[in-house]
Amino acid sequence: MTLRSPIKHCRNCGTAVVYRVPDDGDVHERAVCPACDTIHYENPLNVVGTVPHLGDRVLLCKRNIEPRWGKWTLPAGFMELGESTLEGAARETVEEAGAKFEMEALFSVMSVPRVGQVHLFYLARLLSDRFDPGYETIEARLFTEAEIPWDEIAFRTVKETLQHYFADRRQGRFAVHNVDVV
Repeated sequence: MTLRSPIKHCRNCGTAVVYRVPDDGDVHERAVCPACDTIHYENPLNVVGTVPHLGDRVLLCKRNIEPRWGKWTLPAGFMELGESTLEGAARETVEEAGAKFEMEALFSVMSVPRVGQVHLFYLARLLSDRFDPGYETIEARLFTEAEIPWDEIAFRTVKETLQHYFADRRQGRFAVHNVDVV
């Protein structure tokens, strides 16, 4: 299954690549440059975000962009080059929710192999209930578990992260959740 457009040209010399198993003992087909022998690896993208919480409520953002326009999500997005997962999660929370918060521990790691992504969510303790959402967000709002519009959650990784969050909260302790979304 191809997840995104295949590599067509070598990033080093511009020659058209060929897909084959490299001669270095690898067992996977890769984009290999026949001119300079560079092997181009295609790796998953990291999505980073937070579970912003205040008391018994969590902050959700109503999406103003596709995919899933108008659905609710945790503040999250693709990690940028040059930033750590924690920095990326914090940046996305500021960009999407305009929230003031204190970053906490890693909470969930969701592997989504069918789309070539890994989603990482950190807990974030909100310092205020005032938000200034960016252009990607229609509305940023706090919800108790009972108020969450579960049928309007944009992504399965967000829904599962929220379910783990509320289950952990009821138990009075938080763990790191490692989930394969198949």
